[in-house]
Amino acid sequence: MRRFNICYTGWFHYHHGTCGHLYQGRYKSSLVDADNYLLELSRYVHLNPVRGHQRRDSDYRDRLLHLRRYRWSSLLGYLDTKLVNDIVTYDMILDMIGGRREYGRFMAAGLRNGIDDLFGDVQHQAILGDQNFVALVKSKYVEEGSLRDQPSYRGVIAETLPPTDVLLCVSNVCGISKEDLLQRRGDGFGRGLLAEMLYLHCGMTLAAIGRFMGGIDYGGVHQLRRRLGVYTDNNELLREKFRAVEESVKSLCSK
Repeated sequence: MRRFNICYTGWFHYHHGTCGHLYQGRYKSSLVDADNYLLELSRYVHLNPVRGHQRRDSDYRDRLLHLRRYRWSSLLGYLDTKLVNDIVTYDMILDMIGGRREYGRFMAAGLRNGIDDLFGDVQHQAILGDQNFVALVKSKYVEEGSLRDQPSYRGVIAETLPPTDVLLCVSNVCGISKEDLLQRRGDGFGRGLLAEMLYLHCGMTLAAIGRFMGGIDYGGVHQLRRRLGVYTDNNELLREKFRAVEESVKSLCSK
């Protein structure tokens, strides 16, 4: 998605003589419990074109008519076989509800009665499902990997630790004073390692990490984490130190 966003934004600006951001916010994705949420999520997305303030107070039949005429949506193929798009797989959703006619009724009922904001149920910013589903994902698919390789699931895998505990842990394992780790011109590898551990184990944003680490901005935190990857890619001793710190921080979670 990052490559698509960059390429399409460049193409759009070139052809339209524009500049700046094309999309609002970052691309997000969630793992969905198909049995309990997928059908509702499909309807929620298809209702987006009439959820804005300009149409949300109009009669549900007018909003349904607008949706049937809205060509930038996959809904048309869910309602009419003549309007299917080859890049969309319709069968899974339609099999859940019993076909296109039933899906049309399902949409109308959502417009008539209103539906809740499903994304209020998203857990750990990554999973749409109940606690049992989260436990299944954690035990079966996520827990075996490294937190660094699975940043979207960092809130699922690990407990949230106080940043001061992580700072002490990095300081003890690396033999670097806490003061040096928090200085803007301190040890580059140690500061990168601290930034990475804060991101993975403390549930902190890059901006919050920057404030904790001496008042640098989020771009500076990004650079620290990027350089950490360069350090560890080229030095086995530093890779060992990274693994030692990660194990030490993980041990705090089990206490």
